[in-house]
Amino acid sequence: MKTIKRKQHSLKLKRLGVDSRNEHLVFMRRDCPVCKSEGFEALNRISVANKEREVVASLVVMDGFNGLDRHQVGLSEDATRILQAREGDSLTFSHLKTLESMSDVRRKIYGNPLDQAAYRRIVEDIVDLNLSNIQLSAFLTACAGDRLDLDEIICLTRSMIDTGQRLDWGAEAVFDKHCIGGLPGYRTTPIVVSIIAASGLRIPKTSSRAITSPAGTADMMETLTNVDLSVKQIEQIVDEEGGCLAWGGAVQLSPADDILIRVERALDIDSEGQMIASVLSKKAAAGATAVVIDIPVGPTAKVRSAKEAEELAFRMRQVGDSIDLLVEPLITDGSQPVGRGVGPALEAKDVLAVLKDKENAPADLRARAVTLAGKLLEMAKSANPGEGMNMASRLIESGEAWRKFKRICDAQGGLKTPPEAEFRREVLARETGKVVAIDNRRIARLAKLAGAPAAPSAGILLNVSVGDEIDEGGKLFELHAESEGEIAYAFEYLEENTSLIGIE
Repeated sequence: MKTIKRKQHSLKLKRLGVDSRNEHLVFMRRDCPVCKSEGFEALNRISVANKEREVVASLVVMDGFNGLDRHQVGLSEDATRILQAREGDSLTFSHLKTLESMSDVRRKIYGNPLDQAAYRRIVEDIVDLNLSNIQLSAFLTACAGDRLDLDEIICLTRSMIDTGQRLDWGAEAVFDKHCIGGLPGYRTTPIVVSIIAASGLRIPKTSSRAITSPAGTADMMETLTNVDLSVKQIEQIVDEEGGCLAWGGAVQLSPADDILIRVERALDIDSEGQMIASVLSKKAAAGATAVVIDIPVGPTAKVRSAKEAEELAFRMRQVGDSIDLLVEPLITDGSQPVGRGVGPALEAKDVLAVLKDKENAPADLRARAVTLAGKLLEMAKSANPGEGMNMASRLIESGEAWRKFKRICDAQGGLKTPPEAEFRREVLARETGKVVAIDNRRIARLAKLAGAPAAPSAGILLNVSVGDEIDEGGKLFELHAESEGEIAYAFEYLEENTSLIGIE
């Protein structure tokens, strides 16, 4: 927070109850004395101060709004909280000084590489909420595609680590895993965490919410238990159980990442350089010393070719080495969704079926989780090379992984039953034949149109996999939604995209 050296024009705060997420907003009448004297215009970035505390906010100019008189001002709720302001407090305003970080962003827009100092300035302003969503969008777009070289990714990763909290587990080895994504229904994390923790190793897992997918691990786990944990709670749970399944945004581990994710979600982009910095900064901040990264490859996955996957794996290893993190990438099949459920609650049911070792549990989800957990067990030298998968399978079959999962959930606030969708509609095959392709991206899009992840029970329940034979009129999948409007909206998309499951 900056010290306010001179008194500015003031207005009295009136609480409006506006939630603007990661962008501070200030509301003024056009005819108020501050707007007129300072020459403020709509969307100006201005400094708002309450005594010694200050925030930067985007101005919303209002004409004839009865909720404010000429000598009152409104703020978004988060800005009010940071200023520790109360209704009736006198707030002062001034034009924002030029942000050096925006000069860095403009240099990046024009294709110039940035150094460590530049990324540090940008990330600090992101964390301090000095940049508007428009400015954040410009930064993300400038970095999208292949516009970050390896040195820049390392600089961005280090800056994101240094501007947040960092968990310290002493000299003990700490493990983690991550999937690059792009596969609907891919939810191996709770299974891997349960296996690794049941083996006696530490795995403090912090996960993001969905960016461009119908569910993130945190979204899915929230249907089963509390994921909004403090650093102290994470440390206590991991000390007791060896692992946790928390939302990373609640604990300020690489806080810039959580802000950028919200803007990426709106833009529907997930660039490689940003993604590497996002993933590895979170792993390092959580105190991990070794991580396995799953890179699925397929025609409709995020990574489309083996060559792209190898290049990504190389960059992941190099960035990991630069921050003292052992990274082991695994290149896997990304040709179709994993499991049957797509959406938070439906994916949670698949996870529970695997952990309970049920006969009808999705075999592909189980196999992926066992592969990843097996690799971690070998990296930890808990299993000999080539024997990790057998050890992971035994921990599921013996019930130890399920018991560990229940204990972790109990420690986080209790195990819940995933919600059920009120509205469901079947989608049937229009011809007889063999399923030859399932479009990951369009399946994900359809699940999001049905309401996922905001509506936890919404999504898709798949009934077929690539290679299955199906008769005309057979069920391909079932759409789940929490309102009639959402399921109708999803079906409008489906009518124009009849080939998201290919049959020959």
